[in-house]
Amino acid sequence: MNKIQYESIAKAIVHSCYNVHREMGPGLLESIYELCLIEELKQKKLNIKNQVSIPLLYKNTVLSKDFKIDILVENEIIIELKAVETILPVHKAQLISYLKLADKRMGFLINFNVALIKDGIQRIVNNY
Repeated sequence: MNKIQYESIAKAIVHSCYNVHREMGPGLLESIYELCLIEELKQKKLNIKNQVSIPLLYKNTVLSKDFKIDILVENEIIIELKAVETILPVHKAQLISYLKLADKRMGFLINFNVALIKDGIQRIVNNY
């Protein structure tokens, strides 16, 4: 995937987050935002998978801990959703870990529990 394609999908993700936040507002459960965002992205004809397992591979051995990506868009961009008072460094570390483990280049950490959704969207890249 080239950078123009990444940027086009990224724009669709951000626009979808704005739509969900405008419709639902802050203060709901993360799982509600996940379902609404999936529907919004599907309406944009994007390929979506949710709750995708990422195996932990160490020295060619799969260890017994699976991690779950909230939403994977076009098999390339990870979306990690939150509905929390404050994004903590551990939330960012979680997304960075998922990007590295899944060998993906771009991800979004999105906190829907904000007054303005622009304050809740963080884009994180890995070797982009």
